[in-house]
Amino acid sequence: LMQHQGQINAARTATGGYDYSSYFEYVKDEIQSADFAIANLEVTLGGKPYKGYPAFSAPDEYLTAIHNAGFNVLITANNHSLDRGRKGLERTIQLIDSLKIPHAGTYLNAEERENKYPLLLEKKGFRIAILNYTYGTNGIPVTPPNIVNYTDTTIISKDIEASKTMNPDAIIACMHWGNEYQSLPSREQRQLADWLLEQGVTHIIGSHPHVIQPMELRTDSITGAQHAVVYSLGNFISNMSKVNTDGGLIFTLELEKDTTTSTSPQVRVQRCGYNFVWTARPNFTKEKNYVLYPTDSTSISKLPEAARNHLNIFVKNSRKLLHQHNIGIKENKK
Repeated sequence: LMQHQGQINAARTATGGYDYSSYFEYVKDEIQSADFAIANLEVTLGGKPYKGYPAFSAPDEYLTAIHNAGFNVLITANNHSLDRGRKGLERTIQLIDSLKIPHAGTYLNAEERENKYPLLLEKKGFRIAILNYTYGTNGIPVTPPNIVNYTDTTIISKDIEASKTMNPDAIIACMHWGNEYQSLPSREQRQLADWLLEQGVTHIIGSHPHVIQPMELRTDSITGAQHAVVYSLGNFISNMSKVNTDGGLIFTLELEKDTTTSTSPQVRVQRCGYNFVWTARPNFTKEKNYVLYPTDSTSISKLPEAARNHLNIFVKNSRKLLHQHNIGIKENKK
Protein backbone atom coordinates (compact mmCIF):
# COMPACT_ATOMS: atom_id res chain seq x y z
CA LEU A 1 0.00 0.00 0.00
CA MET A 2 1.90 3.02 -1.35
CA GLN A 3 1.10 6.72 -1.37
CA HIS A 4 3.14 8.74 -3.82
CA GLN A 5 2.86 12.50 -4.30
CA GLY A 6 0.58 12.10 -7.31
CA GLN A 7 -1.81 10.06 -5.22
CA ILE A 8 -1.81 12.60 -2.40
CA ASN A 9 -2.46 15.46 -4.81
CA ALA A 10 -5.29 13.59 -6.55
CA ALA A 11 -7.03 12.71 -3.27
CA ARG A 12 -7.06 16.27 -1.94
CA THR A 13 -10.54 17.77 -1.74
CA ALA A 14 -11.72 21.36 -2.10
CA THR A 15 -12.09 21.61 1.67
CA GLY A 16 -8.49 20.55 2.32
CA GLY A 17 -9.22 16.97 3.34
CA TYR A 18 -8.44 13.77 1.45
CA ASP A 19 -10.86 11.35 -0.21
CA TYR A 20 -9.76 7.79 -0.98
CA SER A 21 -13.23 6.31 -1.41
CA SER A 22 -12.56 5.28 -5.03
CA TYR A 23 -9.38 3.31 -4.32
CA PHE A 24 -10.75 -0.07 -3.32
CA GLU A 25 -14.27 0.08 -4.78
CA TYR A 26 -13.77 -2.93 -7.06
CA VAL A 27 -11.68 -5.10 -4.71
CA LYS A 28 -13.27 -4.50 -1.31
CA ASP A 29 -15.69 -7.44 -1.60
CA GLU A 30 -12.77 -9.82 -2.05
CA ILE A 31 -10.78 -8.16 0.73
CA GLN A 32 -13.71 -8.29 3.13
CA SER A 33 -14.38 -11.95 2.36
CA ALA A 34 -11.07 -13.01 3.90
CA ASP A 35 -10.83 -13.99 7.55
CA PHE A 36 -7.51 -12.16 7.64
CA ALA A 37 -6.73 -9.58 4.95
CA ILE A 38 -3.08 -8.65 5.41
CA ALA A 39 -1.29 -5.76 3.68
CA ASN A 40 2.14 -4.15 3.76
CA LEU A 41 1.71 -0.50 4.78
CA GLU A 42 4.68 1.03 2.98
CA VAL A 43 4.18 4.61 4.13
CA THR A 44 4.33 6.38 7.45
CA LEU A 45 1.42 8.31 8.90
CA GLY A 46 3.81 10.94 10.15
CA GLY A 47 1.52 13.95 9.86
CA LYS A 48 1.89 17.08 7.76
CA PRO A 49 3.48 18.00 5.44
CA TYR A 50 2.18 15.02 3.49
CA LYS A 51 4.80 13.83 1.04
CA GLY A 52 5.45 11.01 -1.39
CA TYR A 53 8.79 9.55 -2.44
CA PRO A 54 11.46 9.48 -1.07
CA ALA A 55 10.25 10.21 2.48
CA PHE A 56 6.62 9.09 2.70
CA SER A 57 4.01 10.57 5.01
CA ALA A 58 0.44 9.81 3.98
CA PRO A 59 -2.75 11.58 5.10
CA ASP A 60 -4.57 9.95 8.00
CA GLU A 61 -7.60 9.47 5.74
CA TYR A 62 -5.60 6.89 3.79
CA LEU A 63 -5.49 4.57 6.80
CA THR A 64 -9.24 5.01 7.32
CA ALA A 65 -9.87 3.97 3.71
CA ILE A 66 -7.61 0.93 4.11
CA HIS A 67 -9.54 -0.06 7.23
CA ASN A 68 -12.92 0.52 5.59
CA ALA A 69 -11.87 -1.61 2.61
CA GLY A 70 -11.52 -4.59 4.92
CA PHE A 71 -7.82 -4.88 5.65
CA ASN A 72 -7.70 -6.16 9.22
CA VAL A 73 -3.96 -6.88 9.67
CA LEU A 74 -1.08 -4.57 8.70
CA ILE A 75 2.64 -5.19 8.55
CA THR A 76 4.89 -2.16 8.99
CA ALA A 77 8.55 -3.28 8.76
CA ASN A 78 9.83 -2.03 5.41
CA ASN A 79 12.50 0.30 4.07
CA HIS A 80 10.21 3.33 4.55
CA SER A 81 9.35 2.67 8.23
CA LEU A 82 11.62 5.50 9.39
CA ASP A 83 10.92 8.05 6.64
CA ARG A 84 9.72 10.51 9.31
CA GLY A 85 12.04 9.31 12.03
CA ARG A 86 10.86 8.57 15.54
CA LYS A 87 7.75 10.74 15.26
CA GLY A 88 6.66 9.00 12.08
CA LEU A 89 7.14 5.51 13.46
CA GLU A 90 5.33 6.27 16.70
CA ARG A 91 2.47 8.21 15.11
CA THR A 92 1.91 5.42 12.57
CA ILE A 93 1.63 2.84 15.34
CA GLN A 94 -0.68 5.05 17.41
CA LEU A 95 -3.07 5.62 14.50
CA ILE A 96 -3.18 1.93 13.61
CA ASP A 97 -3.86 1.14 17.27
CA SER A 98 -6.63 3.75 17.36
CA LEU A 99 -8.51 1.71 14.73
CA LYS A 100 -7.74 -1.52 16.64
CA ILE A 101 -5.97 -3.06 13.64
CA PRO A 102 -3.51 -5.82 14.64
CA HIS A 103 -0.05 -5.10 13.27
CA ALA A 104 3.52 -6.38 13.27
CA GLY A 105 6.97 -5.10 12.36
CA THR A 106 7.63 -1.84 14.24
CA TYR A 107 7.27 -1.05 17.95
CA LEU A 108 7.41 1.86 20.37
CA ASN A 109 9.77 -0.01 22.69
CA ALA A 110 11.00 -3.44 23.78
CA GLU A 111 8.13 -3.93 26.21
CA GLU A 112 5.55 -3.43 23.47
CA ARG A 113 7.38 -5.86 21.19
CA GLU A 114 7.58 -8.41 23.98
CA ASN A 115 3.83 -8.19 24.56
CA LYS A 116 2.67 -8.07 20.94
CA TYR A 117 5.18 -10.09 18.92
CA PRO A 118 4.97 -12.58 17.34
CA LEU A 119 1.50 -11.42 16.33
CA LEU A 120 -1.03 -14.17 17.04
CA LEU A 121 -4.25 -14.13 15.01
CA GLU A 122 -7.15 -16.33 16.11
CA LYS A 123 -10.35 -17.12 14.22
CA LYS A 124 -12.57 -20.12 13.47
CA GLY A 125 -10.43 -22.37 15.64
CA PHE A 126 -7.19 -21.43 13.89
CA ARG A 127 -4.13 -19.83 15.46
CA ILE A 128 -1.85 -18.04 13.00
CA ALA A 129 1.48 -16.48 14.02
CA ILE A 130 2.65 -13.55 11.89
CA LEU A 131 6.31 -12.50 11.61
CA ASN A 132 7.57 -9.44 9.71
CA TYR A 133 11.09 -8.22 8.87
CA THR A 134 12.81 -5.73 6.56
CA TYR A 135 16.28 -5.80 5.04
CA GLY A 136 16.80 -2.15 6.07
CA THR A 137 15.37 1.35 6.43
CA ASN A 138 17.17 3.31 3.69
CA GLY A 139 20.14 4.01 5.94
CA ILE A 140 18.06 5.81 8.57
CA PRO A 141 18.91 4.48 12.06
CA VAL A 142 16.11 3.59 14.45
CA THR A 143 15.85 5.89 17.47
CA PRO A 144 15.80 4.05 20.82
CA PRO A 145 13.60 2.89 22.41
CA ASN A 146 11.76 2.34 19.08
CA ILE A 147 12.27 -1.03 17.36
CA VAL A 148 12.15 -2.02 13.70
CA ASN A 149 12.33 -5.73 12.92
CA TYR A 150 15.42 -6.08 10.76
CA THR A 151 16.40 -9.29 8.97
CA ASP A 152 18.76 -10.64 11.62
CA THR A 153 18.74 -14.44 11.61
CA THR A 154 19.74 -14.64 15.28
CA ILE A 155 16.68 -12.60 16.28
CA ILE A 156 14.44 -14.34 13.75
CA SER A 157 15.41 -17.74 15.17
CA LYS A 158 14.32 -16.63 18.64
CA ASP A 159 11.07 -15.23 17.24
CA ILE A 160 10.29 -18.48 15.44
CA GLU A 161 10.86 -20.42 18.65
CA ALA A 162 8.58 -17.95 20.48
CA SER A 163 5.96 -18.53 17.78
CA LYS A 164 6.10 -22.28 18.33
CA THR A 165 5.27 -21.85 22.02
CA MET A 166 1.97 -20.26 20.95
CA ASN A 167 0.87 -23.61 19.47
CA PRO A 168 0.06 -22.06 16.09
CA ASP A 169 -1.54 -23.85 13.16
CA ALA A 170 0.73 -21.86 10.84
CA ILE A 171 3.65 -19.44 11.08
CA ILE A 172 3.64 -16.90 8.24
CA ALA A 173 6.75 -14.77 7.66
CA CYS A 174 6.20 -11.52 5.75
CA MET A 175 9.61 -10.54 4.36
CA HIS A 176 10.60 -7.17 2.91
CA TRP A 177 13.53 -8.32 0.78
CA GLY A 178 15.04 -8.68 -2.68
CA ASN A 179 16.07 -6.28 -5.43
CA GLU A 180 13.80 -3.58 -6.78
CA TYR A 181 12.38 -4.11 -10.29
CA GLN A 182 13.90 -7.60 -10.65
CA SER A 183 11.32 -10.15 -11.80
CA LEU A 184 13.18 -13.16 -10.43
CA PRO A 185 14.14 -13.65 -6.77
CA SER A 186 17.75 -13.14 -5.84
CA ARG A 187 20.02 -15.87 -4.51
CA GLU A 188 19.74 -14.23 -1.08
CA GLN A 189 15.94 -14.42 -1.17
CA ARG A 190 16.03 -18.09 -2.09
CA GLN A 191 18.57 -18.91 0.59
CA LEU A 192 16.63 -17.03 3.27
CA ALA A 193 13.38 -18.73 2.22
CA ASP A 194 15.05 -22.14 2.54
CA TRP A 195 16.41 -21.22 5.97
CA LEU A 196 13.06 -19.89 7.22
CA LEU A 197 11.30 -23.12 6.26
CA GLU A 198 14.06 -25.18 7.89
CA GLN A 199 13.55 -23.22 11.12
CA GLY A 200 9.83 -23.99 11.17
CA VAL A 201 8.11 -21.18 9.26
CA THR A 202 5.09 -22.55 7.39
CA HIS A 203 4.52 -19.95 4.65
CA ILE A 204 6.44 -16.92 3.32
CA ILE A 205 5.04 -13.78 1.63
CA GLY A 206 7.46 -11.24 0.18
CA SER A 207 7.44 -7.57 -0.77
CA HIS A 208 9.83 -4.76 -1.83
CA PRO A 209 10.81 -5.43 -5.48
CA HIS A 210 7.70 -3.47 -6.69
CA VAL A 211 7.23 -6.05 -9.43
CA ILE A 212 5.69 -9.50 -9.25
CA GLN A 213 8.07 -12.39 -8.64
CA PRO A 214 7.24 -16.12 -8.92
CA MET A 215 5.80 -18.32 -6.18
CA GLU A 216 6.11 -21.93 -5.16
CA LEU A 217 4.02 -24.49 -3.27
CA ARG A 218 6.66 -26.77 -1.78
CA THR A 219 5.88 -30.20 -0.38
CA ASP A 220 8.02 -31.57 2.44
CA SER A 221 9.33 -34.97 1.33
CA ILE A 222 9.13 -36.39 4.85
CA THR A 223 5.97 -34.90 6.39
CA GLY A 224 4.02 -34.12 3.23
CA ALA A 225 3.32 -30.63 4.58
CA GLN A 226 2.93 -27.89 1.98
CA HIS A 227 4.57 -24.48 2.20
CA ALA A 228 3.65 -21.46 0.07
CA VAL A 229 6.56 -19.18 -0.84
CA VAL A 230 5.62 -15.93 -2.60
CA TYR A 231 8.75 -13.94 -3.40
CA SER A 232 7.04 -10.65 -4.28
CA LEU A 233 3.43 -9.50 -4.63
CA GLY A 234 4.39 -6.46 -6.71
CA ASN A 235 2.52 -3.19 -6.15
CA PHE A 236 -1.06 -3.16 -4.90
CA ILE A 237 -1.79 0.53 -5.36
CA SER A 238 0.85 3.13 -6.19
CA ASN A 239 1.81 5.81 -8.70
CA MET A 240 4.58 3.75 -10.24
CA SER A 241 4.50 3.63 -14.03
CA LYS A 242 7.62 1.72 -15.10
CA VAL A 243 6.86 -1.46 -16.97
CA ASN A 244 5.50 -4.19 -14.64
CA THR A 245 5.24 -1.83 -11.62
CA ASP A 246 1.68 -0.63 -12.23
CA GLY A 247 0.02 -3.70 -10.74
CA GLY A 248 0.38 -6.64 -8.43
CA LEU A 249 -1.30 -9.63 -6.82
CA ILE A 250 -3.92 -10.55 -4.29
CA PHE A 251 -2.63 -13.86 -2.95
CA THR A 252 -5.19 -16.15 -1.31
CA LEU A 253 -4.22 -18.90 1.13
CA GLU A 254 -6.93 -21.16 2.49
CA LEU A 255 -6.09 -23.56 5.32
CA GLU A 256 -7.98 -26.64 6.41
CA LYS A 257 -7.74 -28.51 9.70
CA ASP A 258 -8.28 -32.28 9.85
CA THR A 259 -9.35 -33.13 13.38
CA THR A 260 -10.21 -36.78 12.70
CA THR A 261 -6.79 -38.31 12.15
CA SER A 262 -5.06 -37.82 15.50
CA THR A 263 -5.03 -35.95 18.78
CA SER A 264 -2.83 -33.37 17.02
CA PRO A 265 -4.97 -31.88 14.22
CA GLN A 266 -3.26 -31.71 10.86
CA VAL A 267 -3.42 -28.37 9.04
CA ARG A 268 -3.28 -28.49 5.27
CA VAL A 269 -3.28 -26.02 2.41
CA GLN A 270 -6.78 -26.43 1.06
CA ARG A 271 -6.28 -23.90 -1.72
CA CYS A 272 -3.90 -21.17 -2.74
CA GLY A 273 -3.83 -18.94 -5.77
CA TYR A 274 -3.65 -15.37 -6.97
CA ASN A 275 -5.51 -12.65 -8.83
CA PHE A 276 -3.99 -9.72 -10.71
CA VAL A 277 -4.85 -6.14 -9.80
CA TRP A 278 -3.91 -3.01 -11.73
CA THR A 279 -3.85 0.65 -10.71
CA ALA A 280 -5.72 3.02 -13.02
CA ARG A 281 -4.09 6.44 -12.81
CA PRO A 282 -5.91 9.71 -13.56
CA ASN A 283 -3.67 10.50 -16.53
CA PHE A 284 -5.18 7.46 -18.28
CA THR A 285 -8.75 7.58 -17.04
CA LYS A 286 -9.29 11.37 -16.78
CA GLU A 287 -10.95 10.62 -13.43
CA LYS A 288 -9.93 12.63 -10.38
CA ASN A 289 -8.54 9.77 -8.35
CA TYR A 290 -6.77 6.43 -8.55
CA VAL A 291 -8.76 3.19 -8.75
CA LEU A 292 -7.62 -0.39 -8.24
CA TYR A 293 -9.08 -2.87 -10.75
CA PRO A 294 -9.14 -6.67 -10.61
CA THR A 295 -7.94 -7.52 -14.10
CA ASP A 296 -10.52 -10.30 -14.52
CA SER A 297 -13.47 -8.07 -13.60
CA THR A 298 -16.15 -6.76 -15.93
CA SER A 299 -15.45 -3.36 -14.36
CA ILE A 300 -12.43 -2.89 -16.63
CA SER A 301 -14.84 -2.30 -19.50
CA LYS A 302 -15.31 1.17 -18.00
CA LEU A 303 -11.69 2.03 -18.67
CA PRO A 304 -10.64 4.06 -21.72
CA GLU A 305 -8.82 2.14 -24.44
CA ALA A 306 -5.39 3.55 -23.51
CA ALA A 307 -5.80 2.38 -19.92
CA ARG A 308 -6.98 -1.08 -21.00
CA ASN A 309 -3.96 -1.37 -23.26
CA HIS A 310 -1.59 -0.74 -20.35
CA LEU A 311 -3.55 -3.14 -18.15
CA ASN A 312 -3.28 -5.82 -20.82
CA ILE A 313 0.48 -5.31 -21.14
CA PHE A 314 0.85 -5.77 -17.38
CA VAL A 315 -1.26 -8.94 -17.38
CA LYS A 316 0.47 -10.41 -20.43
CA ASN A 317 3.95 -9.87 -18.97
CA SER A 318 2.92 -11.13 -15.55
CA ARG A 319 1.19 -14.27 -16.84
CA LYS A 320 4.19 -15.14 -18.98
CA LEU A 321 6.55 -14.80 -16.02
CA LEU A 322 4.41 -16.80 -13.62
CA HIS A 323 3.49 -19.53 -16.10
CA GLN A 324 7.18 -20.02 -16.75
CA HIS A 325 8.47 -19.96 -13.17
CA ASN A 326 5.65 -20.78 -10.73
CA ILE A 327 5.68 -24.17 -9.04
CA GLY A 328 2.33 -25.58 -7.93
CA ILE A 329 0.43 -22.28 -7.67
CA LYS A 330 -1.99 -21.06 -10.33
CA GLU A 331 -4.12 -18.03 -11.07
CA ASN A 332 -7.59 -18.09 -9.54
CA LYS A 333 -10.17 -18.38 -12.28
CA LYS A 334 -13.74 -17.13 -11.99
